[in-house]
Amino acid sequence: MSDYGMRFDRYDVLSVLTRLGIACGVSYVTVKVMMDLLDPTRKQKADAQKKAELLLSKLNIQRNLKLTEHELMIASQLLEPKSLLTTWEDIGGLTETIKELRETVILPLINRKLFNSRLLQPPKGVLLHGPPGCGKTLLARATASESGMQFINLQVSILTDKWYGESQKLAAAVFSLAVKIQPCIVFIDEIDCFLRTRTGFDHEATAMMKSQFLSLWDGIATRNDCMVVVMGATNRPSDLDSAILRRMPCVFRVNLPNQPQRESILRLMLRNESVSDDVNLETLAGRTDGFSGSDLYELCRTAAITRVREVCNSGNMPLPDGLRAMTKVDFDVALKKLKSSSVHGLALSHSPGPD
Repeated sequence: MSDYGMRFDRYDVLSVLTRLGIACGVSYVTVKVMMDLLDPTRKQKADAQKKAELLLSKLNIQRNLKLTEHELMIASQLLEPKSLLTTWEDIGGLTETIKELRETVILPLINRKLFNSRLLQPPKGVLLHGPPGCGKTLLARATASESGMQFINLQVSILTDKWYGESQKLAAAVFSLAVKIQPCIVFIDEIDCFLRTRTGFDHEATAMMKSQFLSLWDGIATRNDCMVVVMGATNRPSDLDSAILRRMPCVFRVNLPNQPQRESILRLMLRNESVSDDVNLETLAGRTDGFSGSDLYELCRTAAITRVREVCNSGNMPLPDGLRAMTKVDFDVALKKLKSSSVHGLALSHSPGPD
């Protein structure tokens, strides 16, 4: 074969390879774009990233912080400072629990030099358990607010993804983001729904995500310089996996409030309200046996709404400048409504006191 023919053959081969490479590149880009367009969570991810960028700027987190796509998804679960204004003074009836949280979690976090011994390190896992509506979430938020920590209110649904392997990456992003913005609290409400006892019936993807989460949790637990705390709240601690309980050595039982605690909660809720002298909070607390903190809030709200209903039904125009004081009758009516409701009919039917 002549030199011209060899050069021609080489030219043809290079041309074919170049065209093939361009075609492969175009095909890859086309397939990737099509997959992104067909991804049903595309809009959700884009919205989450925009929300994360806005939150990071509001939280005064350094702008040169490099976050991955998955970390931005988790960053959308950060709470704004204005939603973390909860303090210990906003929580009634949990004095002992607050004291223990201060001593075991907050003090070691804000006084690192004093608590530099390995035995005095803050726990990397805190579990709050007890009946619904007793203040578990409030305690977690107040802990973050009082200690000046960032607060990731992790919704488990954000960890689930239709693409294989993405859930593990999101689980890893929880801890990598928390380390980057530390000190940080990762709060998981209803943690038993996510990290319940593992069985052979678990889906493969779910089992892998749980294993990844536990493995990374162990990673921060062994680092004394890492100020990341995982806090969980549950109504059913018996459903939690034993591996989770091991990683949460600090456990607090948040019970239904007793009568003195209920009186303290009522005083806290009504501190800025106009209340008539005929309302005896000690007596009212005695009549609300079995009520949680959220039940007491609903009682006060229902009693307060009675005044608004009266104004609306009176037909007087113009409307008065202010509402009258809340009276004993308002609370009697509200208490009767709550006790007769389908939600409280069974749980509160034993409550003492006249209706």
